[in-house]
Amino acid sequence: MKRASTAYLLTCAVLGVAGGLLLAPANWLSTALYASVPFFSVAIAGLWLLPAVIALRLIQRPGAGLLVGVISGLVLAPFSGYGFATVATNVWWAFFAEVGFLLVGYRFWTIWQHYAGAVVVGVAYPILARQSFNLEAYPFGVQAAFFALTLASCLAGTAMGIGIASALRRAGVGAAARRRPGPGPGPVAAAAAAEVA
Repeated sequence: MKRASTAYLLTCAVLGVAGGLLLAPANWLSTALYASVPFFSVAIAGLWLLPAVIALRLIQRPGAGLLVGVISGLVLAPFSGYGFATVATNVWWAFFAEVGFLLVGYRFWTIWQHYAGAVVVGVAYPILARQSFNLEAYPFGVQAAFFALTLASCLAGTAMGIGIASALRRAGVGAAARRRPGPGPGPVAAAAAAEVA
């Protein structure tokens, strides 16, 4: 394995710190909403995908989302009230941002892989948090609305992350840390491909 470059690590660190600072007020708002109107706390769930989505879209390197998730969790931990459990939470969300790329061995990077991860977590979160929100106590229509709200939030958070990463890329941010395309085929391979064609 190649050692991670300094530019890559520094870019992930900056994105992680920025993500942690962004999530601090979102965490307080989510806690307040959960205490008063629990269903509406999932309306901002997609914000937890932002740091990892930005990193993956900007840098396009394996593990960038998870690394940024760890860093943003460490930054957020002192402000969250949950201590280092916050790191695990951030890594959990970052995993789903990364899963669309992980499943194909990071061989390609399309915009739809970001949205695939958002759909997976948008469905998985309500199932895994079912007991916490006591979903069984509500009629089917309310449960369906809960799923829809979570999914919409995750898709919106992913779209925001993609948009922010595109703006950063246009500004030249992260260019030194970005994945470099592999070398093209050598002359022998190119000649063989020409013969097949």
